[in-house]
Amino acid sequence: MPQSVVTRKGQTTIPKEIRELLKLKANDRLLYLVEDDRVVLKAIHGDILDLRGSVPSKERPADFEKIREATRKKISKKLVETG
Repeated sequence: MPQSVVTRKGQTTIPKEIRELLKLKANDRLLYLVEDDRVVLKAIHGDILDLRGSVPSKERPADFEKIREATRKKISKKLVETG
C-alpha cells in the first residue's frame, strides 16, 4: 500500500503509483473530498465547470424565484416604512 510522509510544512510527495493511477502531471490540481473520517483525492482535469456535482450537497438547490419574491417584499416594506 503506497504511503508518504508529511513534512513540517505540511507537504508530501504523492507516490509514483498513485500519480500514474490518477494520470497526474506537473501543475495538475487535486480536489480533496472529505467523507466521514477519510479523504478522497480526485485529479482535476479540465476547468472548474467539470467539477459540478462532484461534491455532494446536503441541501436542496435554492429556489431563486422564492428568494427574489422575498427580497422584493422586504424592499417594498422598507420603502413604505421610510417613504
